[in-house]
Amino acid sequence: MASTTNRSNTGADRQWDLMRASFDGDWQGVTSWYGRDSTGMNLTRGDSDPAGSIYAIRFSDASTGLWHGTGLRFASGGERKFPLFRHSYNLSNNCWHFPNTAGQSSLEMDGSAFRAGHEVNFFTCRSRSMLIALYQRQDDHSMVLQSIAATPFRCKRALIDPVRDRPDSMHDIFQSITGWPGLEQELRPGQWPENSPPGYSIPEFEAKSFQKYDIDGYFSDNLVCNLPECLPQGAFDLNFGCLLSAKSFVHLIIRYDGKHQLVSWVERRYQPTIDG
Repeated sequence: MASTTNRSNTGADRQWDLMRASFDGDWQGVTSWYGRDSTGMNLTRGDSDPAGSIYAIRFSDASTGLWHGTGLRFASGGERKFPLFRHSYNLSNNCWHFPNTAGQSSLEMDGSAFRAGHEVNFFTCRSRSMLIALYQRQDDHSMVLQSIAATPFRCKRALIDPVRDRPDSMHDIFQSITGWPGLEQELRPGQWPENSPPGYSIPEFEAKSFQKYDIDGYFSDNLVCNLPECLPQGAFDLNFGCLLSAKSFVHLIIRYDGKHQLVSWVERRYQPTIDG
């Protein structure tokens, strides 16, 4: 979406325009939260409110908007509002946007903050499939996975997208997409390109490129993730994905360096053939 202001179309402007194009909508969905029990992460049973939540994100012009959430888990009274402005959007560089994958991330996961986490959204048509992963600092300053949330949002302003076919397991998804070719794009915090970053061909999909750590999650809307339960010493990455259709799988990688500072967001898109 092109800027209609007098500002030059900088990389920051492009991030704003991508955000507006993706998030503008009245997003309704039931969020399921998965947490820890005495044995570790329990991903078999989630805690959810059947009433669901609504994120109404609207724009009065090309540079001004309002985010209004209701039915929120952590907000006082379950509701929160905040304005959105092009000139002040994402000054902390923790929000990131590819054309159809977007979210927000903690730039540091070194234990300097009590909690760190990520929100990842996969968009297609008027569906928004969201995963949240939250890590929490322990007494020994290690960072341990505390909870995961999954939400199959649909926009109330449009015709509801059809229900997706749901494979029986994460293994079944990976079996079906093994061998698909893919393209990769990369973003780095604060280094926002003025144009779409180049897409590079990558090796055909293999499950081992996604499953690197001990926590595998498979949720509604064919959302998947692979995460370390406890952040390792040295460099690591976090892996989120979504089977959007029988012919489209997206893998989002969040990479950290040896000091647990965020290095980049990498989006990999796989299809049965490059032509779809």
